[in-house]
Amino acid sequence: MVRLTRAQQQARTRAAVLAAAREEFVEYGYTAAKVDRIAERAELTRGAVYSNFPGKRALYLAVLVELVERTGSPPAVEEPGSAGEALGAFARVWLDRLPLADDPAAGGRLQLRSLAGVIEDDAGRAVLAQTTRLEALLLALMLESRAPEQPPARRVRLAELALTLLGGSGLIAELAPGFGDPFDRARACEHLASLDFGDVWAPAYLPYIAPPARVEQAWTPPAEAGDPLTADVVDLAADGVVVVLGAGRLEAAEEAVRSARPGEQVTVVIVTDDPANTGRLVRLRVGDLLACLRQVSPSPLPKHLHLVLDDDARVAAAAGLAAVGDSTEAAVRISGNAVVARAEGRGAAYAVAKAETARTDGATT
Repeated sequence: MVRLTRAQQQARTRAAVLAAAREEFVEYGYTAAKVDRIAERAELTRGAVYSNFPGKRALYLAVLVELVERTGSPPAVEEPGSAGEALGAFARVWLDRLPLADDPAAGGRLQLRSLAGVIEDDAGRAVLAQTTRLEALLLALMLESRAPEQPPARRVRLAELALTLLGGSGLIAELAPGFGDPFDRARACEHLASLDFGDVWAPAYLPYIAPPARVEQAWTPPAEAGDPLTADVVDLAADGVVVVLGAGRLEAAEEAVRSARPGEQVTVVIVTDDPANTGRLVRLRVGDLLACLRQVSPSPLPKHLHLVLDDDARVAAAAGLAAVGDSTEAAVRISGNAVVARAEGRGAAYAVAKAETARTDGATT
């Protein structure tokens, strides 16, 4: 008999716990599920479950993340012709997850990625709101790329409204499955794109943001960092802007996106001091949104935009951050394998994106 390594044994235990947890959540739902029963299903001790997951919420989120990552859907082969077509297609894909009237209640909630009863604390709700803002930005960027005018009008308010409509549909489907026609909702989303929301990006605080610090420091990021936007590895050594945002400050991602030079690489690095719960929540929501976007468009997002879910804070450490949390907000400009500008606090992304100084010796870009 081949003896398993410690890592192999840990992976096998984790897989057994996830499989047992999924059965438990399908049968009982989140609220009524019990960690003791999950341990019994996996034929493990309660301690073995907690050695892999700190609590029931972390375990439930891990099950949902695995569900999203393992659910294969055919990617789109043609670009939608307009923002309305793109938003209607996105709504149809999103609504396809809604449970039907005869679906088991608990299993339907799992399919719906329900967070009812899961996120009940103020900190969790704040993170969920910030994550939804990031989702709206990503959806808006796809819609903006379909606009005939150049530069395209901002579509974030449209995306927020569409996500509100779809989120409400999900809540109704959870409480009263079978109510309403998903095709009507998809058509409503498509027509929303024809409305003029007068959407502009002009935060009032931008004129008061201090310029970044001029520095000249070596930039030695991790060699490999996965990018869920591209399903590939991002080249962190490339020149551009790297923004490190805690899960409670994700709305600041738009500062870098709107302020960076045309075509310049922008990498948004998300950090948290609670990867098991907050980190998985962000991974779940972003992964679910991207799965929908890829079924709408072969290339839904700008190629120069990248995202890193920095659970172990290695990228943040390379950027000079000794400690990170949900309120972290910092940015650096990379040029020639060196950090040439740095800022922290509110407006850091904007300050660094707008920085003209390339080196501390006075050379500019």
